[in-house]
Amino acid sequence: MYAERVLSGMRPTGALHLGHYHGVLANWVKLQHQYPCLFFVADWHALTTQYDDPRLIHQNSMEMVVDWLAAGVDPSQATIFIQSRVPEHAELHLLLSMMTPLGWLERVPTYKDQQEKLSSKDLSTYGFLGYPLLMSADILIYRADKVPVGEDQLPHVEFTRELVRRFNHMYGREPGFEEKAREAVKKLGSKRARLYDDLRTRFQQKGDKEAVEQAHALLDEIQHLSVADRERLFGYLEGTGKMILAEPGALLTEASRMPGLDGQKMSKSYNNTITLREAEDSVAKKVRSMPTDPARMRRTDPGDPLKCPVWQLHLVYSDDTCRAWVQEGCKSAGIGCIDCKQPVIEGILKEQAPMRERARYYQEDPDLVKRIINDGCEKARDLARETMRDVREAMGLDYS
Repeated sequence: MYAERVLSGMRPTGALHLGHYHGVLANWVKLQHQYPCLFFVADWHALTTQYDDPRLIHQNSMEMVVDWLAAGVDPSQATIFIQSRVPEHAELHLLLSMMTPLGWLERVPTYKDQQEKLSSKDLSTYGFLGYPLLMSADILIYRADKVPVGEDQLPHVEFTRELVRRFNHMYGREPGFEEKAREAVKKLGSKRARLYDDLRTRFQQKGDKEAVEQAHALLDEIQHLSVADRERLFGYLEGTGKMILAEPGALLTEASRMPGLDGQKMSKSYNNTITLREAEDSVAKKVRSMPTDPARMRRTDPGDPLKCPVWQLHLVYSDDTCRAWVQEGCKSAGIGCIDCKQPVIEGILKEQAPMRERARYYQEDPDLVKRIINDGCEKARDLARETMRDVREAMGLDYS
């Protein structure tokens, strides 16, 4: 029903590291050339766990945008904005909260997981309980049909889909909906109207999902339908009502295989990271001080790369020839651990070089970053206002 659109966001928690690049940003850079993309700084989400000390959120937000730009996110290809600068997120969140069952929020898997992980904080707050609903509002305010997520975030997308069905069922029944829908069917022309009715019957009586896909394709071909009639026909097809909000789909992304300096997943909580724009001498120092196979106590001792955290980085940064050299040299003690680490250092620095160059351009002109954000916020607000106009009308809150 709506144009293809990707939405994704990140909390501003400090300098981004190479795990963020391989897990999220590299995918964003690819997606921006395939779809209209909106990428946002989730500063309100940061408050759900940093409500007691929000002082760094603004600084972290600006630095994170520079990291995005350094990684290759292109403001001429994607819309970059800050969540709190688009207050429609909060308005939709509030209105959705009026019809969202409490049990739906409590059963989101990450709710209890995060409480356990952050047990040192008091997370028995309304904001923390409601953060999945705010995530849904973030998606639905732009009618985004594609949300890049890992497997652990799939429940959030399904929660949002359930929410859309409930909302459309409750508020999509405009007065005289069925009569208006039947009138819209007539506008398809006799041949297409018969096909539409047949597909609608197949879905509603037999649950034929292929029939829904064929009906969607049929409606997408017809250019002369008004937006209102098109929405009515989508709702009539699936037995709901006028489709006010669109169900998002998940774009499943591969889990980041970026290892940290200790062999565990790269994470600030493990203190094993290399930041996107880290100084070259700091990168070299960190890699050279990495632990290696405990069996290599002396330079002449043979080792096993599979037992060494450095090997995990070779899987990311080295080609087959270099990996074969590492395997042979380590197992025969033909190379030392410092020799083994040098190609990793060179690989990381090569990856970071264009990031540092792009970042320097924006660091020298902070006003340019502000203009990019301001432009993105305006574009995002235009889309958000359209959605809120329809939501208010559907809920009887349009007083114009």
